[in-house]
Amino acid sequence: MPPPGTNRLRRAVTLATALTAAGCAVNPATGGHELSFVSESQEIQMGRSGSAEVATSIGLYADSGLQQWMQRFGAALAAKSERPALPWSFRVVDDPVVNAFALPGGFIYVTRGILAHLNSEAELAGVVGHEIGHVTARHAAQQLTKQQLAAAGLIAGSLASPDIARYANVASSALGVLFLKYSRDDESQADDLGLRYMRRAGYDPHQMPAVYTMLERVSATSGGGRVPQWLATHPDPGNRRERITAEIAALPPESLGTRVNRDPYLHRLEGLIFGTDPRDGYFKGSWFAHPGLRFQLTFPSGWTTSNQRQAVAAVTPSKDALLEVRLAQEASADLAMRAFLSQTGITSGLPVHQTVHGLPAVAAAFALESDAGSLRGAVVCIEHTKLVFRLTAVATPIAWLTYEPVAEDALASFAPLTDSAALGAQPQRLTMLTLERRTTIATLARERPSPVTPATLALLNQVEADTPLEAGALVKWVVGQPTP
Repeated sequence: MPPPGTNRLRRAVTLATALTAAGCAVNPATGGHELSFVSESQEIQMGRSGSAEVATSIGLYADSGLQQWMQRFGAALAAKSERPALPWSFRVVDDPVVNAFALPGGFIYVTRGILAHLNSEAELAGVVGHEIGHVTARHAAQQLTKQQLAAAGLIAGSLASPDIARYANVASSALGVLFLKYSRDDESQADDLGLRYMRRAGYDPHQMPAVYTMLERVSATSGGGRVPQWLATHPDPGNRRERITAEIAALPPESLGTRVNRDPYLHRLEGLIFGTDPRDGYFKGSWFAHPGLRFQLTFPSGWTTSNQRQAVAAVTPSKDALLEVRLAQEASADLAMRAFLSQTGITSGLPVHQTVHGLPAVAAAFALESDAGSLRGAVVCIEHTKLVFRLTAVATPIAWLTYEPVAEDALASFAPLTDSAALGAQPQRLTMLTLERRTTIATLARERPSPVTPATLALLNQVEADTPLEAGALVKWVVGQPTP
């Protein structure tokens, strides 16, 4: 038995060695001294791995012209940063949420949702500059270093993922950097760096506060309880607007750029998909339809639903049960069931062959035992349109006693989608209108009906529905049909 304190001394020596190896460096963007166990090459590797996950799990917007323009736009901003040699990548993801995020190493993403709500290149420069700031300030690397220090015992406690989250595999280790929570200081610092980069690129910084106003309005329309994802780790947009406005006012006038590029930016949005693309599946309450894959399913009432590129799922409010639908890789329901039940830790009864709304299917109850805990559930593999769908319901053992009946009803609701209106659903898109006379969004909506409300159109244009707009102004408009 070692003398008292020996293990503690060993840990201290090990940690001291690690700290010495890591060293303290001066960040070129912030000028501050920082400790990091993550090298620049590791940052880049994490970013590249994460970028593959983004493309798979979220998906890139299918418009090569817009993607090429975004790369040029972002690269020009990044060239004004303190880390221009990073392998900067700028992409538009196919997501209607108002969102933007950065992976370590210079991999920046903006959603088509935030593009639709911005009104100029200058506003976009503020958003992209902020994300560049997270990279140049190495905020993700610092958060990962803090996690490693915590693992070394310097910070008490740990964050344990629920069993269901482990099972659902919501995020891979490569993409886990998206879930790092930046501090308020980090966010303010990224705002400051974004302001710096847009000024260096010649953009008018007075356009930056308008982004915070837009975010505040989007947040208000979300019902107050569920804010857009881009705001989830950011300070209140109202406070950010006030702080940045004061900083801009204190800058020398000769240091401020003048580029806004409103109309050229708006013209680039012509034809952009707005809102949920029904071809990729859509919800009407708890009912889900997927025109592209020609199936429908009714999830349990009251469960929180999510439609991702790889799976559509629902979880209970208490997050102790999950139901998901995803495509299996195997060529038949039998092979898909065998592959599922052969996974480590899974035990089951004999699979049962059956039909689900006339479709060949194989079903089984199962139990999962792992270091993370125990789960119980049911799985059904269904053949439809030459594809195999794997439907899985799973819960903690106690919760399964309650949820099993409603979960099995949901699994049994899987059926071919045959309604012609649902099968023919098309996405709504943005178009640009040049006003022929002085008018308002409210008046224009009566003359030129849109599938969205005047309030939504006003939000897109960053005005109120009754704000007078001058003749010749370019206005964003949503066209198409309401989703069936």
